Amino acid sequence: MTVGHILAAKGRDVITIETHCSVAEAAELLARKGIGVVVIVDSAGAVAGIFSERDIVRLLAAKGAAALQDQVANWMTRSVMTASESASVHSLMAQMTAGRFRHFPVVENGALVGIVSIGDLVKRRLAEMEDEQQAMREYIATA
Repeated sequence: MTVGHILAAKGRDVITIETHCSVAEAAELLARKGIGVVVIVDSAGAVAGIFSERDIVRLLAAKGAAALQDQVANWMTRSVMTASESASVHSLMAQMTAGRFRHFPVVENGALVGIVSIGDLVKRRLAEMEDEQQAMREYIATA
């Protein structure tokens, strides 16, 4: 199973903001959309970073409420791992576990085309396991 299959089922919408936006704007967007991460894009629309609820908590603990006025570019994670649509669910799950992160922006030919979360991957993997289990039951019943 590939990332492309997941995106085909869940959709390709990605919530983004630009690097010049404030941390407060990012926090408001996360709350309004009910999401845990926002992809930060540069003026050309390329992935420049990623910013999460955890980043906000760490920032507030370190700098206080005044930091909410800072540009998100100052606090985003810049070294973002991205995936292609052909990447396997298994490989992404392994990378997320090793890197201790929960979201993979999906990029094709330099363009952001989707995002998958650990929840998306686990949901897909569980569905695969249920299908395999059903196939085994059917095989045993006919043997």
